[in-house]
Parts: sequence; C-alpha cells; structure tokens
Amino acid sequence: MSSILLVRHGQASFGAADYDVLSPTGHEQSRVLGAALAARGVTPDVVVVGEMRRHAETAAGVLEGAGWTAAPVVDAGWNEFDHEQVLGVHDSPTAREGESEKAAFQRWFEEATRRWTSGEHEEAYDESFAAFTGRVDASMSRLTRSLPSRGTAVVLTSGGAIAWTVASLLADELPARTDLWLRLNPVSINTGTSTIVRGGRGTTLVAFNAHDHLSPDLLTYR
Repeated sequence: MSSILLVRHGQASFGAADYDVLSPTGHEQSRVLGAALAARGVTPDVVVVGEMRRHAETAAGVLEGAGWTAAPVVDAGWNEFDHEQVLGVHDSPTAREGESEKAAFQRWFEEATRRWTSGEHEEAYDESFAAFTGRVDASMSRLTRSLPSRGTAVVLTSGGAIAWTVASLLADELPARTDLWLRLNPVSINTGTSTIVRGGRGTTLVAFNAHDHLSPDLLTYR
C-alpha cells in the first residue's frame, strides 16, 4: 500500500507586500511538522513541491526538521489558484456594523471564490476553476502513477489544491465536489496534513487537515 501526504504550506505573509513568503511562524510550523513526521517513522520516497516560494520554504523547513536529504521535485500543477485575482475582480462587501476586518475579509473571500467556482464568469479570470481543478487532478494522477506500490510521497502545496483532491475522493459528481471544496478550503490549517492511501480498494482518504503536531500558539489558518 502506498501513501501520499498532502501538506499545506506554513503561514505566509498575509497583509504584506509579498504574500508568497513564510512568516516566522510559518518557518517554525514547517520545522515542527518535519520533526513530527520523522518521529512517526515517515521516510518519503519522493518529496514534491509546487513552484511557489511558500511551498519551497515549507519544504526546506520540513526537510530540516525531519533530517531528510531528499531533493524536492517541482510540479507546478500543485500551485495555488490566484486568490488575488479572484478577489480583485469581485467587489469587496460593504462592511457590516460591528464586523471585524478579519471577518469582513473572510466573507469577501468566500463570496469571491463562490463566484469563481460557478463557471459563469470564466472570461474574467486568467485561470478558470475548471482549469485549476484539471491541473490539480493531472498532478495527482502523475504522482499516483509514478509512486511505487509501497512508496510514500510528501507533497508541499496549498489549501485549494488539497481541498480539491480531498473533495474529489469524497464526492462523485462535480456540483457536490465543488460544494465540498467551498467548505473545506477555508478551514485548511497551515502545515495541516491530509493522508491518502492506495491499495487493493483503490485510492482512499484516511485523514484530512491533521494538525496534532502544532501547539495552540502555532495554529493558524492564514
């Protein structure tokens, strides 16, 4: 039986000029995860990363914490969707009385992604939701085909890609998958780990968003 561990990147620099850089907390989360995986006896046959800087920096921290020497394999198919464009083409919501800035942003993000996933405005985006999910599916297929029957892969990616892969394993029809993606994506935890196994029963999700390696002060969503 083979195993695939999908890991969301460590905390990035939300609100900074360059989001695609890990915060000090993100670096620590990555090292802590690596140490936890090594303590569990995880030894990957392959480490795969998206091509974003936050993916590479998370991989570096995990490798350091685990003491692994594997050279990461870059697969751009695991990149996150362009959340800045998805937000940028959708008007920010009117602030509600008593609503925090964080809550207002989350509402904006969810409304914007719902518009994107509807497929009704594809001309407004450089990458449609269908194109995004198609490339994630293709990357997952490449990985599963190349992984030895008893191999282990660790994939450093983003919440959107993980949520889609998980949704695809839990729902058969596209509308149900999309609805599930909309519910899973916002709750992805930084360095949360989802585990998929492949064996005689096919490909199965056995854990989503596991984060027991994180102490309360390291638990973040953005």
